[in-house]
Amino acid sequence: DAYYASVEAAVKSWNNEKPTDLERTALALTRMGKDITNVGGVNLAAMIYNSDRLKEGSNEAIYALLALDAADIAIPADAKWNREAIIAEVLRYQNANGGFGLTSNKGTSVDMTAMALQALAKYQDQKAVKTATDKALTYLSKAQDSKGGYASWGTTNVESVAQVVVALCELGISLDDSRFVKNGH
Repeated sequence: DAYYASVEAAVKSWNNEKPTDLERTALALTRMGKDITNVGGVNLAAMIYNSDRLKEGSNEAIYALLALDAADIAIPADAKWNREAIIAEVLRYQNANGGFGLTSNKGTSVDMTAMALQALAKYQDQKAVKTATDKALTYLSKAQDSKGGYASWGTTNVESVAQVVVALCELGISLDDSRFVKNGH
């Protein structure tokens, strides 16, 4: 209740906020069972699908899709963004090796790739999404270390592992899928 009250007070002054701030807030409120189309009279969903800033990085488009889908938002025809455009924006960040980058398709990271897969999981019936997903899964499989984890600076990065686990679960892929088992791990 205290969190919701603080959000209701804060959103009244929001104007051109960073999309990921809006989207994470919308996700939290949705998980709390709140209506993101009326947060103290403010429509967070409209702020997301009418944002001028969804092209600032893959995070913006990924979290937009996650937030709008979590709340099952119907995007009006006159919105700046529709689901197809948001999906295309996410796909724009995929590198030739299958991984997704944060600010361009020149670099990749396990975390961004797994997050992109989480957002795209519901859209596997679209050929471009399915093709991108298959390439991303190959990238994630190849990026694993010999113990089945993902290393950063010489140690296993549990955050990356968690992102991949969530992505696989969203895609309905078993965690013991042979592509993701390395040396029995």
